[in-house]
Amino acid sequence: MLLVDARALQKEARRAAAEFDVVIASIATAVPPHKVSQATVTEGAMRVFPHLTGLAGLFANTGIESRYVCETPDWYLEDRGWEDRTASFQRHALALLEEVALKAVDAAGITFQDIGAIVVNTITGLAVPSLEARLVNRLPFSRQVERLPIFGLGCGGGVGGLARATRIAQTLPGGHVLFLTVDLCSLCARNNDMSVANFVSIALFGDGAAGVVLRNTRGSRLSEQPDRGAIVAIGEHCWPGTEHIMGWDIKNDGFGMVLSPELPGHMRKALRPAVEGFLETHGLELEDVAGYLIHPGGRKVLEAAEDALTLQREQLRHSWSVLRDYGNMSSATVLFILKRAIESGDRGLKFMVALGPGV
Repeated sequence: MLLVDARALQKEARRAAAEFDVVIASIATAVPPHKVSQATVTEGAMRVFPHLTGLAGLFANTGIESRYVCETPDWYLEDRGWEDRTASFQRHALALLEEVALKAVDAAGITFQDIGAIVVNTITGLAVPSLEARLVNRLPFSRQVERLPIFGLGCGGGVGGLARATRIAQTLPGGHVLFLTVDLCSLCARNNDMSVANFVSIALFGDGAAGVVLRNTRGSRLSEQPDRGAIVAIGEHCWPGTEHIMGWDIKNDGFGMVLSPELPGHMRKALRPAVEGFLETHGLELEDVAGYLIHPGGRKVLEAAEDALTLQREQLRHSWSVLRDYGNMSSATVLFILKRAIESGDRGLKFMVALGPGV
């Protein structure tokens, strides 16, 4: 007599349906040339925000020791408008994207002619023609390469953009998709904005870029090339009534930070049900997850994730170490974490999480 566990069969069926024929062929990161210590940032912030000296301890409690910024520290102490910020964004963002694209394509063992589609994500600046259109004219992509620019996902853009790129890669048997993301958060600091939200953002954010080559293994002629892990499931969860928690206000001289202190508390209540719901949809449970790669929005965000998911500090070591060394680089940060996990030899099923505006 053959006994069948119906629940186990259902779980396995859902898991099989969720799988993609997509692997990570390579991953690369880059930062701009100016490294600044948290102490240097604190000193500059106190010059701009003398009325908030009582909150100076915030900078020491972020878990950040250093960051990278695209302009020299003195550049940020002067008033800047849209023209200055946009010119700087387009120049430095394109340079960083070119750097990570070259690194990622080389590490994947392919050429730019092998890239069937390019997806580029950002939230910290504007460019029309878009960044990937400019990049196509700087690097030897195929003239038929498909392009997708993404704007608006914020800190969630590293995971969200990678998910969109995975969807595209799944339609290209044997093909490759290049996903790139860049955020120059330092360009959004505004000297005439005396708000606590702007002050907090200066304590947290840095600049960086990352690139991932995705390979569809169906019919791939490069199956002998090593991969850095496979994408097995992707998805999103939107919490209603959270538009006010993070985002941009459009000001006369640039983007104005919207950053509510409600986020960590909300995560403590709502993150675990969202994670469990996602896993159940794909035939998985919390105990199936070998580790978490969580975007470090800040120290309080990581602590909230630890509480919500009952995690030990060691289980988020890559998130904490990237926060310490680079700060919050918005969308690029989670890919720095992924790269550290891969290079450290981590194995098993990893859950990558990032939150963005509209949460």
